[in-house]
Amino acid sequence: MPPFIVNFIRRRAMETGKGRGLFRRVARSSQEWGAYLAKWGGLYACGTTPTINVGCNITDPYLVRIGNNCALSACTLLGHDAVVHVINRMHGTKLDAVGCIDIRDNCFIGHGAIVMPRVCIGPNAVVAAGSVVTKDVPPNTVVGGAPAKVIGSFDEMVERLKKRSDAYPWIGLIEQRAGAYDAEMEPMLKKLRVQYFFESPARAA
Repeated sequence: MPPFIVNFIRRRAMETGKGRGLFRRVARSSQEWGAYLAKWGGLYACGTTPTINVGCNITDPYLVRIGNNCALSACTLLGHDAVVHVINRMHGTKLDAVGCIDIRDNCFIGHGAIVMPRVCIGPNAVVAAGSVVTKDVPPNTVVGGAPAKVIGSFDEMVERLKKRSDAYPWIGLIEQRAGAYDAEMEPMLKKLRVQYFFESPARAA
C-alpha cells in the first residue's frame, strides 16, 4: 500500500474514527492504536498514554475503564458470560451475566491473558502472559496462572529487571533511545542481542 494512502488512512481514522479495520492494519505502533481506542474505541474511560496491541480483544468496551500509563498486549477482556444464553433457553429464564473491568494506573496485561468480568486490576500490577484472571488483582502485585494467583510484588519485578538490564552489553544504546523503538538503532540492537544470547562462549558453555 503506497505511503500516501497509509498516511491518509491514519489521519482520517484519528480525526473521524472511521476506517477502523484499515487503520488496525496500518497503525504504526501499539501506542498509536491505543490512542485511537482511547478516542474512538467506545471505552467507558481511558487515561493517558495507553499502549494497546492491535491483537487485543475487548468484547464490551463500554464496560472497560483503563487508567494512566497502562499497556495491554494481545490479551482478551471479557465483559460478559454468554453461558446465560444456554441457561435461559434451557430453563426459560432471563438471566444476565455482565461486569465491568477496571484497570487502574500503571498496569500491564501480558500476551494471551484473559480477564473475566467483574475484575479490578492494580494499580501498579502485572498480569503474566497466558493468565486467566477471575478475581481482583491487588495493587503492586504480579499475578500468573489459570486461575491467576499472586506470584510476586511489582517492586521485586522492577528490581529484577533493573539488575538484568544492567548486565546487557547494549544497555547504553537503550539509555540513548528517545522512545520505545528506534528504527535506526534496531539493527545494532538485534546484532548485539543475538551475539549475547547465542554466540557468547560463556553462555554457550
